[in-house]
Amino acid sequence: MRQYEVVYVLRPDLEAEKIAALVERFKNLVTDQGGEVLEISQWGKRRLAYEIKKFREGYYVLMKFKGKPQVAQELDRVLRITEDVIRFLIAKEEKAG
Repeated sequence: MRQYEVVYVLRPDLEAEKIAALVERFKNLVTDQGGEVLEISQWGKRRLAYEIKKFREGYYVLMKFKGKPQVAQELDRVLRITEDVIRFLIAKEEKAG
């Protein structure tokens, strides 16, 4: 299994319950596909470098996980169609050495 990390930015006007539900949804998506979530770090609301979809701020979340490439592809697909996600980036972690 490969190691990945994804950073996604949620709309800043979401309620805390909605944010928690989305974080849990993406975590469950990885585990349901046979992956393993290693770490979830909620960075909170931060100012964006430039305006995205008329927002100047966003709620940042970092999730590190292990899985097959299909897990990352499915996560990519779901993040892309989720309206509350304004930006995301999935990166494969390279092994050091």
